[in-house]
Amino acid sequence: MTGPDQHDGMVYLVGAGPGDPGLLTLAGHSALARAQIVIYDHLVNARLLEHAPQAAERIYVGKESAAHTFDQGQINQLMIDRARGGAVVVRLKGGDPFVFGRGGEEALSLTQAGVHFQVIPGVTAGIAAAAYAGIPVTHRGLAGAVALVTGHAASGEEASAIDYHSLARFDGTLVFYMAVANMEAICSGLIEGGLASDTPAAIIRWGTMPNQEVLTDHIGGIAAKVVQAGIRPPAVLVVGKTVSLREQIKWFELRPLYGQRIVVTRAVTARPELTDELERLGAEVIEIPAIRFEPPADIAAIDRAIADLASFNWVIFTSANAVEWFFAAVDRNGLDARSLAGVRICAVGPATAETLRHFGLRGDAQPKHYHAPAIVKMLASREKLTGMRILCPRSDIATDDLVEALAERGAEVQPVIAYRTAPAAADTTRLLELARDDRIDWLTFTSSSTAANFLAAVGGDNLRGRKARIASIGPATSETLRSLGFPPTVEAKVHTALGLVAAIMEHQTSQGSS
Repeated sequence: MTGPDQHDGMVYLVGAGPGDPGLLTLAGHSALARAQIVIYDHLVNARLLEHAPQAAERIYVGKESAAHTFDQGQINQLMIDRARGGAVVVRLKGGDPFVFGRGGEEALSLTQAGVHFQVIPGVTAGIAAAAYAGIPVTHRGLAGAVALVTGHAASGEEASAIDYHSLARFDGTLVFYMAVANMEAICSGLIEGGLASDTPAAIIRWGTMPNQEVLTDHIGGIAAKVVQAGIRPPAVLVVGKTVSLREQIKWFELRPLYGQRIVVTRAVTARPELTDELERLGAEVIEIPAIRFEPPADIAAIDRAIADLASFNWVIFTSANAVEWFFAAVDRNGLDARSLAGVRICAVGPATAETLRHFGLRGDAQPKHYHAPAIVKMLASREKLTGMRILCPRSDIATDDLVEALAERGAEVQPVIAYRTAPAAADTTRLLELARDDRIDWLTFTSSSTAANFLAAVGGDNLRGRKARIASIGPATSETLRSLGFPPTVEAKVHTALGLVAAIMEHQTSQGSS
């Protein structure tokens, strides 16, 4: 067989890891960043798709037990056809492609078709889920080896494929993948093979995810416990002496926000800082994009302001979005940060200041508080505002508080729309189900517009009277929430994503994490 045609595209068989999006490898991230087509499985965390370019085609081929969107042959042919068309294809697979992921079969099909491919390993569920459960799969003096075994072949005609007598004598840790459906057969097979019935065992469902569940028992009782608890796939079964270490070294469940289900309302393109921090602290985060940003309906006004930048004494940026959209307009006009030479810059809030730094600029002033009176007081303390020309790039829904306060001090203020804020079309199906069952602990709001649009999309009556507490990023957002009938439980002292997390943490501590 000849080698791959050099005009063909490329297929990357990428291991997505076991669920926690932070466990994607750097090589996997790099492949996704180049992808033109992403073909992904059922157990792939949807957050990983955000690493692919917006223009990349995303194709779900979700393979669940007894419910296949595509069969394996169709998946193979899809990769081949797209690669032959010259595309960069990422085949994103849960865990590791070569550990019970049928990655070997896919690699063989690509080889036989003469298609270029590379394999990027991933963190496999059997190792990672055990680690997140506080169970080392090897440990000096307890387990010098680990065996990965498929649980699919534990019953029926394929039962003979598992040599339980050999596994029962294995001096190490046994990890069974896809074990739930055949738990009874696995456990009884090991005991009949000679494994002591009091050997420690654990079942781990949704390993590495915020909703991870862990049940421990001995091999003689774990199957009944799984049935009683109603454990369903995906789950792995860990059998061996190291399971006994869990109570001493478990860590995942000890994080301060573990067990808290928190809704993050945000802009479609917002940086995931709030989500990342909440998840780091153990929360299960449900992201609901409530707003999106668009260019102004008429770009002429901001283009005129940019052409006349040298005439302004100050530019006041009241948000990171204002910075980004302002500089998008600067770039569109063939200019760069040098166009602000001689103009002083006020950055309202640390996120705004940080975004400015991305464009190579540092603000000349940054108020300690982020409302109009504080901004005006700070600027007035530096110099007289009478006659000062001040440009305020902002959203189309921004209030006039700052403009009016500056004008009262004699400043000549020019507000200009840098971007528009519009409602985002979000799928709220799961959120409504959780709200109905009263299984949401926190609702977070990072702006007045996200609050208004989210409550309009979800319907305030679906949330009113529930146990969910409300976290607001600052006074303006809190005022909007109160006007909508949802007074905040907490308000961030520092009006940033991290300040919002700190407010939630402080409340949790004061309430004993209830």
